[in-house]
Amino acid sequence: MRDSPVRAPRQKPLPDASYFQAAPAIAEEAALWLRYLAGERRASRHTVEAYGRDLATFLGFLAHHTGERPDAGALKSLQPADLRAFMAKRRRDGLESRSLLRALAAVRNFLRFIEKKGLARTDVFGAVRPPKRPHSLPKALTVPDARDVVDPEQRAGEAREPWVIARDAAVLALLYGAGLRISEALSIGSAEAPVGAADRVTILGKGGKSRTVPVIAPVRAAIEAYLALCPYDLAGGPLFVGARGGPLSPRIIQLAVQRLRGALGLPESATPHALRHS
Repeated sequence: MRDSPVRAPRQKPLPDASYFQAAPAIAEEAALWLRYLAGERRASRHTVEAYGRDLATFLGFLAHHTGERPDAGALKSLQPADLRAFMAKRRRDGLESRSLLRALAAVRNFLRFIEKKGLARTDVFGAVRPPKRPHSLPKALTVPDARDVVDPEQRAGEAREPWVIARDAAVLALLYGAGLRISEALSIGSAEAPVGAADRVTILGKGGKSRTVPVIAPVRAAIEAYLALCPYDLAGGPLFVGARGGPLSPRIIQLAVQRLRGALGLPESATPHALRHS
């Protein structure tokens, strides 16, 4: 008798709009967002389900907090006090810092998803200090977190010029995609910019030793996007410049990552150095 093939257990479907306590249009967007995470973002099933629960909890909190199911108007008028009240409520429910950070990241990710459609705003997250995360966590970022850090769209809500956001994204892409230190990335001259067919760059590393590293296409594309927006003539100078056209300080990149940590709900160990080793 032939053995019957072993079938993988069937996964339950992702939550639909009825799962979310929100106005119909927002509930539909929430269900669409979960499918987007599972499909285009290729997030794990565990992450998608956890994010879905976190968002459902947040929308349910807003419904109770305001007395009506949140619609686009409520999400666009969201205030830092609302987020702080949500955090306080979850703390009272016994949620640990790690889970609360994930919940904030889920909410911001969803609001960023619908912000592009004019249905929400995410700038309020910049005014809210996230809870501290235990220091025992590993320093390396996960692939999704690292990709979010180097994605300029994650900072679209900031009141900064597009070329500055593109510049920071290009530097961070070099750290993540080429394994450079901040000092090494900022030492690159405009004449040595790895763009187009130039898929390698030679940098001066520790001890004054030079080394040549490959630069993959997505990193080159990030640099090209920055060059297309940069308002300064870079000829004969450094590739990356500050707001006034002078050499870019490493501290500016560190501060950019610090803001992203708060916005994305990442641990304090998520630093430029950690990005380089992720």
